[in-house]
Amino acid sequence: MDFALTEEHRMVARMVRDFAEKEVAPVIKDYDRSHTVNRDAIYRMGELGLLGVCLPVRYGGQGMDYVSLGLVCEELERVDTSLRVVMSVHVGLNCLGLFQWATQEQKQRYLIPQARGERIATYGLTEPGAGSDAAAIATTARREGDVYVLNGEKMWISLANVADQFVIFAKTDPRATPSHEGMSAFIVQREMQGLTTGDIHGKLGVRAGSTGWISLNDVEVPAENRLGEEGEGFKIAMSCLDNGRYTVAAGATGLIRACLEASVAYAHERKTFGREIGKHQLIQQLIAFMQRDYDIARLLCLRVGWMKNEGVRNSREVSLAKWFATEASFSAASNAVQLHGAYGYSDEYDVERYLRNAKGACIYEGSSQIHQLIQAGYALGYRDDHPLRCELPAYDAEAWQNDSC
Repeated sequence: MDFALTEEHRMVARMVRDFAEKEVAPVIKDYDRSHTVNRDAIYRMGELGLLGVCLPVRYGGQGMDYVSLGLVCEELERVDTSLRVVMSVHVGLNCLGLFQWATQEQKQRYLIPQARGERIATYGLTEPGAGSDAAAIATTARREGDVYVLNGEKMWISLANVADQFVIFAKTDPRATPSHEGMSAFIVQREMQGLTTGDIHGKLGVRAGSTGWISLNDVEVPAENRLGEEGEGFKIAMSCLDNGRYTVAAGATGLIRACLEASVAYAHERKTFGREIGKHQLIQQLIAFMQRDYDIARLLCLRVGWMKNEGVRNSREVSLAKWFATEASFSAASNAVQLHGAYGYSDEYDVERYLRNAKGACIYEGSSQIHQLIQAGYALGYRDDHPLRCELPAYDAEAWQNDSC
């Protein structure tokens, strides 16, 4: 197990850092204050190849590995969470789900334009009455000849009002026992009749990101757009969440780093009692906590990236990385605000935004409480990684970078 970064890893990290610092950092406060999406930044992410960074060249991607995906998410969230969210839902939840589960025809039609950034995609699982209990979704998909007719509501969906394409989960057999065996997945396009979306207003954080709802009113989806087989929806949803959780953990690692960098700079700049505040031991304690948590979170993420590269099941490891990194990022942001004093309580400094943004990641992609139960289940032997739960294909540099394979 070697966690040393390659020159390609360092190159992509530098490229994303340069993009985020030069093109996003100068304007992010304006987008955050106005609660609007920086669509130009999303377009640039597509131009830079970030929206297909870890997909094979033959599917429109850049042919890089899963560690590269984590590094991209870390560098983006170091500047702002909203662009990492784009990576999470477009790449982690949707594109990697298609890469793992779609037919070759579906990959050609849907995955390639997504990887190129020509079409933006998201993932519709959560509903007004179904969050942590994903099997409780009420959206239905009724088979009528060559189409499925979808009806229902999705809520708290990132990019809901921006995306062109969606992976939507619905019950094809509402009477199935256990209930999760009646769930199926579908590729839905915005232009399909009966699909409407809207934004949710009044969010605490990620104000520069689109979070919204999806309404499905007799939406006719061709049977050829079903992802996987009927009844495989829950399995598909959970495998996609393993990928999404990796991107969230990596992003939270970047947020810890942002808090650390901002706090170190301010600790040298601010003076009290005749010396810079970094000389005070309790300030040093806050800095030390951030440094410790950043190193731990990054190692946990690198382990998950390495396991994904090897094609090894990582549900337990990615759950731990997501739980630790998100809780640590919220703690780091809270301590950064405290260290900045009154200035940290205003949006003059970025740490105020970091604190608001950090809280969301402790809730979505499995709340901290859900991940505690997952980790306890593994430790006690109550959870088992069933072999039918498939993993992403192992990374093969030669094959992924060759567009003729």
